[in-house]
Amino acid sequence: MSEENKERSVEHFLELIKRSRRGKFKVYIGMSAGVGKTYRMLLEAQALLRNGIDVKIGYIETHNRKETLAQLEGLPVIPRRKLFYKGKELEEMDLKAIISLRPEVVIVDELAHTNIEGSNNEKRWQDVMEILNAGINVISAVNIQHMESLNEEVQRITGTAINERIPDKVLQMADEVVNIDLTADELIDRLKEGKIYDEKKVPLALNNFFQSERILQLRELALREVANQVERKIDTEIPKSIKLRPELFLACISTNDSSAKIIIRKTARLASYYRSKWFVLYVQTSKESGDKINLASQRHLINNMKLATQLGGQVLKVKGDQIAKCIWETAEKYDITTICIGKPRFKFYQLIMKTAVFTQLLNKMSETDIDLVILS
Repeated sequence: MSEENKERSVEHFLELIKRSRRGKFKVYIGMSAGVGKTYRMLLEAQALLRNGIDVKIGYIETHNRKETLAQLEGLPVIPRRKLFYKGKELEEMDLKAIISLRPEVVIVDELAHTNIEGSNNEKRWQDVMEILNAGINVISAVNIQHMESLNEEVQRITGTAINERIPDKVLQMADEVVNIDLTADELIDRLKEGKIYDEKKVPLALNNFFQSERILQLRELALREVANQVERKIDTEIPKSIKLRPELFLACISTNDSSAKIIIRKTARLASYYRSKWFVLYVQTSKESGDKINLASQRHLINNMKLATQLGGQVLKVKGDQIAKCIWETAEKYDITTICIGKPRFKFYQLIMKTAVFTQLLNKMSETDIDLVILS
């Protein structure tokens, strides 16, 4: 066995040890606020407590909903950490107290929450990773609109920018994902009955987020995500000897900021559906060398590469003026099955007739089994 193979073997074994020590992670996911994620977490906590399990509330957000508050009764709560920020006293989950007390199970609501400046971690999902690594089991909750790779799609559906997001890899790390599903009519009825927001906010909510067509689209996203999670779980139980050739995606980006983000997020979703590894390729031509590329393009490129890494992609950067050749050589080197490129800004027939990169890729594709996907 070569030294490189030995090192990989050791790394694999260390990862197995870490996994065995890590706590179990369960996530309740829903299409929107008010479907009952927090309520279901507390129901489960009550059942665990009755069965002698050391379960504690790390952080819960009841939004003063009567049904939810009733389920909180009798459950041991770890006091929140109080701190001052911009002249106000605020509360955050006490990460150190949770790890110090080491309950068997801890309930942590609002997985996508952004922590107050000065906290140990920027995001609550990062706190949860620390808790899991300490060997503590976690039950948490999140809405589908907080998934990073769905950012543009959710904004299109709701007309609202979602600032608090979690990387897709967080949900993929979960041992169990449970969808709390309601029909659009059921959710709207709950809203009208004052079970989600204060009655004064209901008319505004009905005219904005809580419209039937929007709820249906978000519901589809949530159902699809949970279905993918189930498939990923099944996939881990199938022996490698009978698995088909794995799908491997290659997202090809340029310094164009907006199109690069779309290509990265859509490729991340494709890879998620196929439970596969994916790469992001940037071909640096001589026109975009370090001394020629403008600072804005360079900044956008760095941010997009960071986004790709956060979404679980591996970033590749190659130098060359023959873009198609660089893409193809990279695809062959990494055994890529699908190349993803962005839709051009001009008519499709012009692309086929005049774009050398596209023509060269098509010619190469006819010789192999590699697919080419054009993302809008």
